[in-house]
Amino acid sequence: MQLTPWSQLVALVATAWAVAAALQLALWAVQQRTRNAGIVDVGWALAFTPVVAVFAWRASTPISVWGPIAAAVAVWSLRLGGYLIARGAAGGHEEGRYADLRRRWGDRAPRRFFVFFQAQAALVGLLSVAFAAPFVAAPRDAGLLRAAGVAIAILAIAGEAIADAQLARWKRDPARGAVCDVGLWGWSRHPNYFFEWCYWLGLAVYGLAFAPLGLVALAGQAIILASILGVTGIPPTEAQAVRSKGDAYRAYQRRVSKFVPWPPRRSA
Repeated sequence: MQLTPWSQLVALVATAWAVAAALQLALWAVQQRTRNAGIVDVGWALAFTPVVAVFAWRASTPISVWGPIAAAVAVWSLRLGGYLIARGAAGGHEEGRYADLRRRWGDRAPRRFFVFFQAQAALVGLLSVAFAAPFVAAPRDAGLLRAAGVAIAILAIAGEAIADAQLARWKRDPARGAVCDVGLWGWSRHPNYFFEWCYWLGLAVYGLAFAPLGLVALAGQAIILASILGVTGIPPTEAQAVRSKGDAYRAYQRRVSKFVPWPPRRSA
C-alpha cells in the first residue's frame, strides 16, 4: 500500500528520533566516564547530519526538491558541532550550568542526565519536522519561498559563525574586560541564539512551499524560540553569567539588548 505524504513524514520523524536516541545513549555513557555532560550539546547538533542523510536515502521526491535544504541542514549541523567540540564541550572542564545540575542532583545525577540526554534526542526528532516535508511532498511554489528560505538559513549560519568567532577572539585577548561586548555582542547579549532562531526560521519559510504538509515546519522555529527565551537557552546562561561576573554582567544587561541585535543604550 502506498503511504500518504503525512504517513511518510511521521515515519521520517520517528526515524530521526531513533537515530538521535542511539547517539545520545552512546554519549551519555561517555559522560559517565568523563563527568562532562556538555557533550549532550555536541550530540544534539551533530545528530541532524545523520538524520538528514537518512531522510535523503528514504526520499520520494527528486534531489532538486530536497537537496538545497538538506545541504543547509548539514552545513549548520557540522559547523555548530565542530564549534562546540573546539570550545571544549566534549572534553575538559564541565560547563557551569551542567556542573551546577550535577551538584544539585547528587547521587541521582546519572539517571537524571540519562533522561536529559534522551529528551534532547526527542527534541531532534520533533525538530526534524522543520525540514521533512521536501523529502516526501512536491512543492507548490515557483521556487521563491524555497530560495528565500535557503537564503535566510545561510545568512543565519554566517551570522552565528561570526558571533562565535568574535567571542573566541575576545577570550584570547589578555586585555579583555569581564564581559564580551565586542562586535555583535555589543548589540545583543546572545547573538548566537538570535541567529540560531533565524536559521530555523529559514527552514520554516522553505517548508511553506510545501503547504499544507509543509506548515508543520513552523513548529521548529516556534520550539527553538520558546526554548531559547524560556527554557534551556538565555535563562540558565544569564543566571550563570550573573553568578560568575556579578555587577559587570548586570551592567551589560542594562545596556545591551537581550536577543534581537539593537544599538546599545548609553551608559549612565
